[in-house]
Amino acid sequence: MYKLVVIIAVLLVQPLLAQSYKKSEPFTHTYSIVARDSVTGEIGAAVQSHWFNVGFVVIKAEAGVGAVATQSLTNPSYGPKGLNLMKQGLSPQQALDALLANDSGEMYRQVAFINAKGEVATHTGSLCIAEAGHRQGKNFSVQANMMLNNTVWDVMATAFETTKGTLSERMLAALKAAQAEKGDIRGKQSAAILIVKGEATGNYWEDTIMDLRVEDSNTPIAELERLVKIHKAYDYMNKGDLAMEVGDSKKAEELYLNAQKLFPDNLEMQYWYAINLLNNKDYEKAKPILASIFKKDPNWKTLMSRLVKSKLLVISDDELEQVMKL
Repeated sequence: MYKLVVIIAVLLVQPLLAQSYKKSEPFTHTYSIVARDSVTGEIGAAVQSHWFNVGFVVIKAEAGVGAVATQSLTNPSYGPKGLNLMKQGLSPQQALDALLANDSGEMYRQVAFINAKGEVATHTGSLCIAEAGHRQGKNFSVQANMMLNNTVWDVMATAFETTKGTLSERMLAALKAAQAEKGDIRGKQSAAILIVKGEATGNYWEDTIMDLRVEDSNTPIAELERLVKIHKAYDYMNKGDLAMEVGDSKKAEELYLNAQKLFPDNLEMQYWYAINLLNNKDYEKAKPILASIFKKDPNWKTLMSRLVKSKLLVISDDELEQVMKL
C-alpha cells in the first residue's frame, strides 16, 4: 500500500515529472549496460555511443540505491529522478513506470534501471530507431538502439554472463562484444563507466569506486579499457599511500609493486616502490631503480630530501647522501 501511495503521489503531485520529447534533448543513440556484482554488491553502468560526452548524459548511479541508463532520444532527468524514486522505496519497475506515465515522448525513450538488490526494469520505446532492443538477466540489463544489427543486445548479455572478473571487467566485456557485432550504425566516439558501492557510507567521495569517461576518440572502448587498467594500478597506489601513512611499509611495498606491474612505464610508481624499499632497509634493490629514475627525470632526486623532512622516508644521513650521488 505504501508503494502504491508513493506512485500516486508521483503521478499526481509532482508536476516536474511531466516530460516530453524536445528537439533540444540529446540524440544519444547508443548501447549500454546496468549491472550489479553479486559478490561485492557494487552497482554500475557502462555505455558507448557515436556522440560526444555520452557518459554525462546517459549513465547515473548512487551508492546503496542503483544505476540508470537513459538513451535514444534522451531525457536526462530519468537518471536523477529514477534514483530518487528508488531511494524512496519504489522498485525499478515502479519507478520506471511512474516516469514513463508522465512522458509524452516515452515512445522515443530507451531506459534501464537497476537497484541495490539487482532488480531491473527496462523500456525500449516503440519509435526507437531500429535496430533497437534489450535483454535482461540476473543482476543486469543490456540495451541498444540505432544498431547496425539486431543481435547486439544478445551478444552483450552473453559476454556479461560468461566473463569472469570484476564488475568493470564484465561490463567492459559487454561493450566490446557490442562493438565486435558492429555496434552503433554511425560508428563510435565516446564511452564511459561508472561504479558505486552497494551500500552507502554517507561520504560521497568514498562511495564512487570508478568514474571514467572517454569523451572523444576513434577507439573509445579500447581507451576506456586502458583507463580501467590504470585506475586499478592507481587504486593500488592509493592503498599503498594509506599503508605508508600508518607506518606499514611492508604492506605499502607490496601494494606499490602491484601497481607497478600493471603500469610498468610509470616513473612515479617505480619511485614509490623504491622509496619503500629504502624504508625497509633494502638499499641494494632500491638504488638501481632510483638511478634509472633520476637519469630520466632529476626532479625525483630533488624530492628525496623533502620526503625525509616529511618523515615519509626514514633513512640515515649517510644513506641519503649515497642515494643523492646516484
